[in-house]
Amino acid sequence: MKTGKSIDVARRASPAGTGPITVSTLAEAEYFASHGVTDILYAVGIEPGKLDHVIDLRRRGVDLAVITDSVEGARTVAARGAGIPVLIEIDSDGHRAGVKPGSPLLIVIARALAPGAVLRGVMTHAGESYNCTSTAAITAMAEQERRAVVVSADALRAAGVDCPVVSVGSTPTAHFAARLDGVTEVRAGVFAFMDLTMAGLGVCTTGDIAISVLVSVIGHQREKGWILTDGGWMALSRDRGRAPGAPDVGYGVVCDEAGTPIGDLVMHAANQEHGMISSRGGAAIDFARFPLGRRLRVLPNHACATAAQHAEYVLVNAGALDGQRWPRINGW
Repeated sequence: MKTGKSIDVARRASPAGTGPITVSTLAEAEYFASHGVTDILYAVGIEPGKLDHVIDLRRRGVDLAVITDSVEGARTVAARGAGIPVLIEIDSDGHRAGVKPGSPLLIVIARALAPGAVLRGVMTHAGESYNCTSTAAITAMAEQERRAVVVSADALRAAGVDCPVVSVGSTPTAHFAARLDGVTEVRAGVFAFMDLTMAGLGVCTTGDIAISVLVSVIGHQREKGWILTDGGWMALSRDRGRAPGAPDVGYGVVCDEAGTPIGDLVMHAANQEHGMISSRGGAAIDFARFPLGRRLRVLPNHACATAAQHAEYVLVNAGALDGQRWPRINGW
């Protein structure tokens, strides 16, 4: 739920309404708990200042688990003596945090959790999959991700440590994994909406992207070949990230109200509340087609960052509002 951050999204992903879900902030955990979700993984390395909140949520009946990748972190959680379940984060790709698969540190961390905390398992996030240049490379990354946690779980079990949960998760690898032997759960976030980064990786097409920002034409710079809109980086976010080798589409691909891309129009630049649209190939724009007030949809580079700019989702069907609004949680 680190992308959706909405109970309405959660209920479609987990119809039972109680989870399991993964969150990236304790504000999310609090929000989803208030809506009856009880099985939650907080998948960002835990630090001492957040443990009171974790313990409070658990006392209210939420099975909230945390993660760590250090002996210091394990001892900090164990010292609270609250029986908090912990997953050890595994570094499956050198992308970010985690313990290297097969490292002796894995056993040391596991034993540092006793007796005040409980080892629930191992987890990883193959963030490096976002830098793959082909779907074959994503498939290989998925196997690397799987092997990293399975090897780690096997090492713990060989040392006499129970390891019930073996968790992987990234949207690219979730879609292209050839096998998941030994894995007990797959966590993926962006898949619920998709975005231009996923399209650039070959995980989806632009037609699969279910999130967009509605903007209106507010002016023209004809000599520059620009259309000006009332949606800038405050609406789209500053995220210009894209898949390796994918074309630069600025702040997003421009579509009509039904969500169909218009030629090669992109939002090539953005200020706080202004977006500048032009033809990526330099073709002349028929400005008569874009009068003041015409509404356009912009598909974002990164669904998580764009959604975070807004307090709710407004549902549409083929460009028409369907009356539903789904609130979402922001903050930490």
